[in-house]
Amino acid sequence: MTGKILVTGATGYVGGRLVPRLLAAGHAVRCVVRDPSRLEGRSWPDVEVVQGDLLAPETLAAALSGIDTAYYMVHSMSAGEGTFADRDRQAASNFAQAAAQAGVKRIIYLGGLGDDQGTLSPHLRSRHEIGELLRSGSVPVTEFRPAIVVGSGSMSFEMIRYLTERLPVMVCPSWVKTLCQPISIGDVLAYLIAALNEPRSVGQIVEIGGASVLQYREMMLGYARVRGLRRWLLPVPVLTPRLSSLWVNFVTPIPTAYARPLIEGLVSPVIVTNNLARELFPSIHPRSYEDAVRIALERIDLNLVETNWASSLQSSAYAHPNITKLQVEQGMILERRQRNVAAPADKVYRAFARIGGRNGWYYANWSWKARAIFDRLIGGVGMRRGRRDPLDVVPGDALDWWRVEAVERGHLIRLRAEMRLPGRGWLEFRADPLPDGTTALQQTAYFQPTGLAGLLYWYLLYPIHRLIFAGMIRAIADKAEAGPTQAKSSRRTRSLLPARPKARKG
Repeated sequence: MTGKILVTGATGYVGGRLVPRLLAAGHAVRCVVRDPSRLEGRSWPDVEVVQGDLLAPETLAAALSGIDTAYYMVHSMSAGEGTFADRDRQAASNFAQAAAQAGVKRIIYLGGLGDDQGTLSPHLRSRHEIGELLRSGSVPVTEFRPAIVVGSGSMSFEMIRYLTERLPVMVCPSWVKTLCQPISIGDVLAYLIAALNEPRSVGQIVEIGGASVLQYREMMLGYARVRGLRRWLLPVPVLTPRLSSLWVNFVTPIPTAYARPLIEGLVSPVIVTNNLARELFPSIHPRSYEDAVRIALERIDLNLVETNWASSLQSSAYAHPNITKLQVEQGMILERRQRNVAAPADKVYRAFARIGGRNGWYYANWSWKARAIFDRLIGGVGMRRGRRDPLDVVPGDALDWWRVEAVERGHLIRLRAEMRLPGRGWLEFRADPLPDGTTALQQTAYFQPTGLAGLLYWYLLYPIHRLIFAGMIRAIADKAEAGPTQAKSSRRTRSLLPARPKARKG
């Protein structure tokens, strides 16, 4: 068993998955982060969190004190051409010096695959330089160099997924013929943890890849096969990384600042050139590309995505009392609204627990009815189902054209759409008590589009949806702040307190 382990980059995609696996293996873990609030809400028992900045060397002594092994998984992608490499070099140099002074026994670094003798993109070249800087210190280094990482929420996978899902015919640049050896995120984590107990890996550069060596076009077509989609790729001789990144920015959730360095890296072949990984870690059998895709999609479908590429970019919840945010996360488009309500959380919950059926949708009911009529015309369920109970819901209830998917009494209700849609949709309401006695009411519409039709559906109707959702959250807040409300049943007036459904005869 090794001593205490330090993880840098714990708010990132790989680091956020490494920490719980180290804990499960029985290791003592410390995380160093610039903003500790970024780790709030993580269910990581006994993890020590230390505030520190790799660009501020005076903050690193406390982070590295008493550390046996340190994982270095920090790199930049959007700091701007000509500056990101300088920042990364400075951070690595600071860390190597501080680790030596603290008596750290080993550094495990996650870099990137690529031939040093070939043409490397600026970001791949920077990843290799970071490894060299860490090795220049007195602390032994194990450097892993993976190719594209395939996993639910990884940037490379999300780019391929969105492009393939949304575009039946893709005009592609010449880099789609470049060879790559994609590796599953599960296999990357297995290598990172196995290195702790493999002394022969100390001082080594270990290239790691999956079981499949493919062209990028074959990766897209392989994804399509797993999803049962038919796709056509039309290569063109000229399509610059800048133009490609602008197109990726439009079609996928990845902004241009991240897409461009990612695409520049696709020009260089990234395949394993030796058998060192197999010799050092014979018990690890990397998955094939299509198996990795299947696992990633299963995790997304089950809503079990642990981290995504934008993990370190997300701000803390409830930073502003009233906020509206449109974003893409875990393969879904989200329209999230929040209001601070001058009422306790239980009253806010009771206000949105009554929505639908004869109680209506609180705002622009005519629009809901019009959409229901259209849904019936195309074979959908419309709004004829109403709701089982005027005041209470339980998982599995039909609620107009929604199905109640989850209920946390006094806190949350999530509805799954069953109307006809070019994709899948959910609507979620939650009430979180705040220290001053008020409540943060959050209303989120989720939409997972299917193909280009789903994408067009969302954005063409978004102006209408935006108006309706804004009115609905205002109405819920008003009802909660208005105090006790009574609803009439056919024979009596009932309390607003949610009750368990009574057994019914017949």
